[in-house]
Amino acid sequence: MATLILSVVGSDRPGLTQALADAVLSAGGNWLESQLSRLGGLYVGSVLVELAPDRVEALRAAVRAVDAQGLEVRIAPAIEGPAPAGGDAVSFSLVGQDRPGIVRQVTAALSALGVNIETFETRISAEPHSGAALFNMQARLRLPPGLEAEGVQAALEDISGEIMVDISLAAAEPD
Repeated sequence: MATLILSVVGSDRPGLTQALADAVLSAGGNWLESQLSRLGGLYVGSVLVELAPDRVEALRAAVRAVDAQGLEVRIAPAIEGPAPAGGDAVSFSLVGQDRPGIVRQVTAALSALGVNIETFETRISAEPHSGAALFNMQARLRLPPGLEAEGVQAALEDISGEIMVDISLAAAEPD
């Protein structure tokens, strides 16, 4: 079987997920995983599908019909093989007053430690009392072998005062 990733972006409106599902099914594919959302007023995301190798062109043709409806869809082959070796998985969350540079500083600290970001979500919410913009970040991190969560916690605490955020790390749920 061939596994493919569909990357999608387009103006949000009802029926887009169904149009994608119709395209996948019409090509004989199976919808395995997806992350779809409304972001910046657009419908964006990715879908992992599986289908017979001789049906890939049928999927490309079905996707062209979805493209004609105003949803840009790109198809890329998924990479087969074992996941990269790594240590523990940890859940990371951060909350603080919104300001430019938070993502850059946090990701720089994680990158310097060799930490892999497996999932990454951010959003802005209103602080309950003042209504001020709060930046929220949640991520699943894969630590390199030999690095303990305490080392990540210490590196993030080193920058937390500078960027004025609260952070927490915990063991992640198993895959």
